[in-house]
Amino acid sequence: MPIYEFVCHDCNRKQSFLVRNTSLTFTPRCSFCGSGDLSRAVSAFAYHKSLSTVWEESGEPTTRAGDDYYKDPRNIGRWAEKRFQDMGQEMPTQLQDKIQAAREGVLPEPLKDMESVSPTTAYD
Repeated sequence: MPIYEFVCHDCNRKQSFLVRNTSLTFTPRCSFCGSGDLSRAVSAFAYHKSLSTVWEESGEPTTRAGDDYYKDPRNIGRWAEKRFQDMGQEMPTQLQDKIQAAREGVLPEPLKDMESVSPTTAYD
């Protein structure tokens, strides 16, 4: 199901349309002014950074330990890995597994209850 972008010639607004069936004729209409005078626009593409690029841009945990650094949850596991390395100790396998799972988007069990909680929620 592709998403096509069109520009309305009457109101100059850009809008996206999800086309569920590409074999059927699709005639877009402007959802703002109702015009049928639209032309197809060139869509932007997504660019995803690799984990190494994110780390390179974030810097070392010791040099960027401010609030912005920890807004990216991948850096929390990186900080723990660096601490173990600095102490010359091997990180426990269970902790390594949890960090890897978090990097893949799996929250640790104690945090799963908080998935749907708003950051502005007040707690008693």
